[in-house]
Order: sequence, then structure tokens, then C-alpha cells
Amino acid sequence: MKKMNKQRVTLQEVAKHAGVSTSTASLVVRNNPRISEATRKKVLQSMEDLGYVYDRVAANMRSKSSNIVGVIVTDISNTFISEFLIGVQTTLESLGYTVLLGTTFDSVDKQERLISTMVEHRVGGIILNPASKSSARTVKQLNQIRTPKVLANRELSDVQCDYVGVDYEQGAWMAIRHLLQKGHRRIAFLGGIKTSSTWIERMKGFKRAHDEANLTIDESLIIDMVPTREGGKEALAQVIDQPEPPTAIFCFSDLVAFGVIQELSARDIKPGEDIDVVGFDNVPEAEMYHPPLTTVSSFPRSIGVKAANLLYHKMNEQDEELQRLILKPQLHIRETSSSS
Repeated sequence: MKKMNKQRVTLQEVAKHAGVSTSTASLVVRNNPRISEATRKKVLQSMEDLGYVYDRVAANMRSKSSNIVGVIVTDISNTFISEFLIGVQTTLESLGYTVLLGTTFDSVDKQERLISTMVEHRVGGIILNPASKSSARTVKQLNQIRTPKVLANRELSDVQCDYVGVDYEQGAWMAIRHLLQKGHRRIAFLGGIKTSSTWIERMKGFKRAHDEANLTIDESLIIDMVPTREGGKEALAQVIDQPEPPTAIFCFSDLVAFGVIQELSARDIKPGEDIDVVGFDNVPEAEMYHPPLTTVSSFPRSIGVKAANLLYHKMNEQDEELQRLILKPQLHIRETSSSS
């Protein structure tokens, strides 16, 4: 029996079936607002009847543009990243773009493969939340690609592209100043990767607040660790059993703080009473946690919105100057550090 050769339905066939010109059918698949609703429905019905699938890659190659944007993040299970993605996706969708999501799980190798794959598929632009250990090789890769790109949340020095983030140094300074004003003199800094820009900036704020109070930092109270709940638990275990344990803990992120609080509770130590805890990010869970977490708001959803808008302008106005947008943090004092 002869095997049938099933070929892809063409746009010309759709146009003929719908009784319209090929150019009109093309405007329909591109969702052009000039097409009447009646014509749109007729063409869409023909597409469904014939089983037409739009070859978007071929269209992108013809037009040298794409309405697909690649977004690469570290870990979607992190509430901060989820909030950031909400801002990115809602903004890009309102502008007529579709988001193609990639997750690195904070692996530099996976990050580099994802960047290459998205460029190969001719995405219109890329928003990247860099892996914490991104290297000079990553910088070289990003500078070599011509695809419009925006870095968000974590900055990479020498990368020639726009950046959106929060003032991490100021946020950490606000948190430590708050704890110092409460009388704390032994403050731990737990979590985060020391080589990342976000940890380095937080450390600047941590040191600045101590310097202003003429206090020397005890290096044994600074524990870098993966910024997860488990990382928070592990970091706490390294400081809480010291001969002179900290009286307050500044956490790299809310996720780290949640792990710290869980471990404290397991040791029957009450956050906000026996020891103060401050997080960073102000994810929605922070206010609902028990006890509610004092934290610095880094506005992840707003960062997502601004990153999406920056990329949109970069994709449509290639000669724009590079921009660096830094949001101002806010300290939210709750029960984990509110008692006097």
C-alpha cells in the first residue's frame, strides 16, 4: 500500500478556502487590527477546517523579527522568581508577545545552553535572571549575540545591555540599621552566594551599617549558602551553637529566612522573642508566615514589568542608550523583629 505524503497546509490554501487574498490571510494570522471581524472569523474557520499551523519560525526569518521573547530564570519554585515572572509575562502579553520560559536551576552550563537555543530559534529578545556563578564566559556569550537583551535582579559587570534591579546595598543597610537601633550587636548574615552581585551589594550595606555604628563584624557570623529553605537551615546550624551566638539574623532572602525560622522553631527558639530575624524580598508568603516576617521589599513584580518594557523598547528602537533602572527598597517591620 502506498504511503500518503502529508504535506503542511499552506497559507495560500487557507486563503483560497476562505475566499480571500493571501495577504489578507497573512494579516489575520498576525492578528492585524485592520481586518474586519467577519473576515477574521472566516479565515480562522478555514484554518481549523484545513488543519493549518502557522510556521512562525519561517515568518520570523522573512520579517527578521519575532513576537516570541525568551525569559531565562534560576528557579520558578522560588516565590520571588514567580512574582518576577508575573510582571514579565503580563506586560509582554499586553504588548502582543509570547513568552518562552527557560529555567537554569542556577546552573551556568544550563544557562549558556538556553541562551544559545533561544538565539537559534530567533526569539525577538531575551530577559535573563543570571545564574549566581555566571562567569566571564557568560559575559562573552551575551556580548556576542545581537539579540536584544535585558538583565534583571542580578547584574553582570561588562555586559552591554540594560539592567533592572533594586538597591540591594540600601535595603541591607536599612535592615541592619533597624536591628542596631534595637540594640543588637551580634548580627549574622546567612545565605546567598558570595560571588554573586546581589550578595556583594547586600554585604556592602551590612558593612556600612556596622561602620556607622563603629562596630566590628564577626566574620564567623557570615555564612554563605545556597539561597533556599534548606540553605537557611544549614547556615543557622553553623552560627546558633557558637559560644556567643547571634542575637539577630539578617537573611539573604525570605526563602532563606523561612528555613531559618523553621530551624529555630525546631530548637524551641522563638523568632521575634528570643532572636530577631529579617528577610529580603517581601514575597507574599512573608506577611502570612508564622510569625510574620520582617523583610525588605525588592518589588520583584515591578522589576518584571520594567524589564519587559525595557526589552520592548530595545526590540523596537535599536539605537536607544543602555539603561540601568534601580528601584528603591522598603523595610516592612513585622513580628520577627518588632518586639522591644
